[in-house]
Amino acid sequence: MAPGIPSPLPAVDDEAGVLSVGFDERLSAPRTALFGAQHLLALTGIWLFPSIIGGALGLSLEETGWLTQGCFFMVGLITVLQSSRLLRLPIVQGPTAAFMLAIISAGLTFGPGTAFGSMFVAGLIFAALAIPLKRLGLFGHVARLASDPILFGTLFVIIGGQLAAIGLSGWFGVPGAPGFGWPFFLISVVTVLAVVGFTIFGGSSVLRRGAIFWGIVVGTLVAALTQQWDLPDVGAVSIVGTPQFLPFGFGVEWSVVVLMLLAFLQAGTESAGMYQLIGSWGGQKIDVERTNRGLFTEFLGTAIGALFCGIGTTSYPENAGIVRVSGIGSRFVTLAAGIGCLVLAFVPSVGLFVAGLPLPVLSAASTVLFGIIAMSGIQMMGNVVWDELNLMVAAPAFIIALGTAYLPDEIVSAMPESVASIVTTPMMVGVILLLVLHLTINYGIRPVLERRVRA
Repeated sequence: MAPGIPSPLPAVDDEAGVLSVGFDERLSAPRTALFGAQHLLALTGIWLFPSIIGGALGLSLEETGWLTQGCFFMVGLITVLQSSRLLRLPIVQGPTAAFMLAIISAGLTFGPGTAFGSMFVAGLIFAALAIPLKRLGLFGHVARLASDPILFGTLFVIIGGQLAAIGLSGWFGVPGAPGFGWPFFLISVVTVLAVVGFTIFGGSSVLRRGAIFWGIVVGTLVAALTQQWDLPDVGAVSIVGTPQFLPFGFGVEWSVVVLMLLAFLQAGTESAGMYQLIGSWGGQKIDVERTNRGLFTEFLGTAIGALFCGIGTTSYPENAGIVRVSGIGSRFVTLAAGIGCLVLAFVPSVGLFVAGLPLPVLSAASTVLFGIIAMSGIQMMGNVVWDELNLMVAAPAFIIALGTAYLPDEIVSAMPESVASIVTTPMMVGVILLLVLHLTINYGIRPVLERRVRA
């Protein structure tokens, strides 16, 4: 599974005692640092998502570097809190594809300031729904209402269709720029082959779990060796610098808030499942109050990180896999990984370096990622019972959402700008239609029809 892409929640592993190092055990400092670094390498979203967003929104290298700094800050902050005082589990947060796509969609329509501002507002709403007090933790009720696989599955197929035009075009570079054409195309092919190879032959190692990261490494080395890429001038920024606070301004748009709420719903639902799964490995039952404590930390931390252009997070299944395979369940290891992220957040040259990675390498890696997003949606839809009612939820939403890309210019130009910006974005239209149709048909019409059949 690619980084941060929703997957069916894993069944809770009832086998306790599968860890050789328990949650509260400590390792030596060198071993803690080594295993913490392994967790950092599996956070592929940090190395890829900011550059995808920057390229899609036309941001400069410096601005894209700010996104990377914000990601490191958000991931580090939440991971440290989860591992140390609050959830007390070896959880590692990471940027999720749902938020990346929501930021791109909202950023193209309303600008990055509104995208991150709306994420901040949505984060506060979900933090309120997950307040870790009895009777006040309402997130579970919201998740049950709207986390049906027909909702996320159809949406991710729509998103895959919308993104199809973004990745492949970058394989050839920019017309007139050095490397355009076959040189960049061959580098892109090498990158894709590397990602596929690490995924297939990486076994249970960090090579497979970080396949996209290692594919980027291979592609970048090939680009450097063939003199198609030079290191960015990291000396242009200070050695130490704080993450940027609201660098794109602050705005809120209701339709974007709805989009971000759906992303938070996906992220929180997957995180809750990860808490239960990892807790079972250490023989611990994670109750509702503790789950809400973890979700509250995640939602509030994401809201704070959004002010610094961080990409919303979830509990990474790749890192959970590292815990399971290695048997190292010490939360002090994931705490070290979180501290490492916080340190990197204050080194601007790291963000600038990531932002300056070769265009064909990032385009090729993101193409694979976009394909996996669409196929993950189809996989999720395999859990749907496809009766006539569910067909009337997914079919109109799918075809209408993708069809908005082909609306006549005369019709679009006659709309108010705020309406046109939403109507011409498949992801935005898909979210609205899926929510309205799902709640109307499956929670309104279906119960009435079932009562008539029983009568």
